[in-house]
Amino acid sequence: MIEIVQFIAALAALIIIHELGHFLVAKFFKVEIEEFGLGFPPRVATLFEAGGTKFTLNWIPLGGFVRPKGENDPEVKGGLAAASPWVRLAVLFAGPFANLMAGVLLYAIIFTNMGSPITNQVQVMDVAENSPAQMAGVRPGDLILQVNDQVIDSTAALEREIRASLDTTTALVLQRNGEEINTSLVPRSQPPEGEGAIGIMMGHPTQPISFPVALPMGFVAVYDHSIAILSFPGQLIRGELSAEEGRIVGFKGMFDIYSEIRTGEVMPTIPVLVSVMMFFTTITISLGLLNLLPIPALDGGRILFTLPEIILRKRIPPHYENVINLVSFVLLILLLLYVNLQDFINPIELPR
Repeated sequence: MIEIVQFIAALAALIIIHELGHFLVAKFFKVEIEEFGLGFPPRVATLFEAGGTKFTLNWIPLGGFVRPKGENDPEVKGGLAAASPWVRLAVLFAGPFANLMAGVLLYAIIFTNMGSPITNQVQVMDVAENSPAQMAGVRPGDLILQVNDQVIDSTAALEREIRASLDTTTALVLQRNGEEINTSLVPRSQPPEGEGAIGIMMGHPTQPISFPVALPMGFVAVYDHSIAILSFPGQLIRGELSAEEGRIVGFKGMFDIYSEIRTGEVMPTIPVLVSVMMFFTTITISLGLLNLLPIPALDGGRILFTLPEIILRKRIPPHYENVINLVSFVLLILLLLYVNLQDFINPIELPR
């Protein structure tokens, strides 16, 4: 029960951060907010009221919302729809931006705790049982210096050399406790599911770092993480990811992953607290990117409706926008219900 409460609290915090972004920027530009809701209506209760805004709890636990005054009616003075298109863009961008900034902060905390990765060195983080690496005496913590006399200065270089040596004897030079160790193995062209050709989890050694230094690194990490997420559809199309690896998960799926991570068995070389922070970092970045997609009813869709007013000086009639957003919202809820149902029908399984 405690685990469920912790998961819900952390997820609710990310939703609140998103909606708080909208709320604060709207308030900054003098746009009145009528309601700040957790979950989607119907309403369970009004928690409190402050500054003319009702803070409410709602029945459908699939997100949250901020309801500005005159959100869809440009005739309402002091409302969002009556504001300039630049103000509306700022308010709409603010929610996803808040999630991405939360990712920056979380990454900075992770780097401060774990240290800064030394990206030109490759370290073995974990070794699979009965794998070529284990039989060759490779251990977690080893640095991989060379493969077949080729210097390894990145994970990409290691992957490239291993792919070029499938099913052939391959020489490795390792470094362990300051000593060089020579060994060999045969990379598998058909490894077991969830394992690579030699059966290791790659990573980088780290060096201590302070939070002020870690903060700009957090921006770089969020950028790289975002690019990785956005590349998923292309990887699925090219067959580089299986459908199971690229699947969308709902609340149960996220909780299942969270529960697995908390056991410490998924990433045994990383402290559980850091693994949990990395998990929620992925969620907040995904939440920010998802809401920027140009889909009506999401922030990105509303941004798309605002751009013609800036570019062409002509506003899309509000009643068209309202109908499209309403239909899209219903379809989005149905999609969320389908995704969450799949979590029960086909539970997610993490590789170990």
